Amino acid sequence: MSHPVHTQPSTTALRVHSFAGLEPGPKLLVLGAVHGNEVCGSRAIERLIAEFDSGALSLKCGTLTFVPITNPLAYHLKQRMGDRNLNRNLRPTAEPVDFEDRIANALCPLLEAHDALLDLHSFHTGGEPFAMLGPQDNSGSLEPFSHAAQEQALAVRLGVRRIVEGWLDTYARGVARRLAYPDASLRAQMLSTDPSYGVGTTEYMRSKGGYAITLECGQHEDPAAPEVAYKAIRNTLALLGLIDAPVPAPHPAPELLRLVDVIDRMHPDDRFVKEWKSFDPVEAGEVIGIRHDGTEVRAQGTGFIVFPNPKSLPGNEWFYFALPSDRPL
Repeated sequence: MSHPVHTQPSTTALRVHSFAGLEPGPKLLVLGAVHGNEVCGSRAIERLIAEFDSGALSLKCGTLTFVPITNPLAYHLKQRMGDRNLNRNLRPTAEPVDFEDRIANALCPLLEAHDALLDLHSFHTGGEPFAMLGPQDNSGSLEPFSHAAQEQALAVRLGVRRIVEGWLDTYARGVARRLAYPDASLRAQMLSTDPSYGVGTTEYMRSKGGYAITLECGQHEDPAAPEVAYKAIRNTLALLGLIDAPVPAPHPAPELLRLVDVIDRMHPDDRFVKEWKSFDPVEAGEVIGIRHDGTEVRAQGTGFIVFPNPKSLPGNEWFYFALPSDRPL
């Protein structure tokens, strides 16, 4: 099978591929490279576009929209972000300050125009692929939601075993802690202490009446990650009835974890005591890292390390801590 040539994307436009079915149906948006060094979704999307273009796949109904490279500046630079992290503080603004603000002004209306979102990512260190799930149905002030059943049905059919919840309320605790940081005049500091800091593509989608899943397809360079992304897209298309294919069976034994805290790196000399991978288990009180002044950072309970990033910038997320969840799937 031939593969498309990967050209450098324009940084003055957002390239969008849309297929409009001739019968009514769900409207699905699939994103790749929200972070520029996470390209597994881009490769999977390019493969799907080629299959639709060749006739190997046909859209049965509804609307299917692909954005293979959501942050073209970060993609061009081969790094996580251009001027800042697109997947934080995501919202339209009348006076954009940086590149990601301008992308948000194009991306947010696109999110609002769809019913469901599959956002494809990868992570820094090794570990098993997993899906990020939103809240249960609620009418609270942080993330009110009414489509938990649809999200859960999708999450257990993407082809991965592990599912993680608790993103936005964990971020709210992290933001509250950051308010004590010095030098709030820096834009990065202002953004990271904004109450909307935890709002990315999926949170924005839910706030506009849709539902959404982030799929972390594996480590950035894992050659299997594009296949994880591809199968997830195919399963989503089948579940929503957008292609003529059997509805995939749910995973027989999904594992659900809940994020309960985010720990920031405070100094360039803060270091981990070992090379942690996502979902490495830790015992209560186990030393995870050591601050530059010698202070030990210990596990608050028996649980799991998630998204450890030994190269995170001071004032940004160093790692997350998760516990098993009792939420029924």
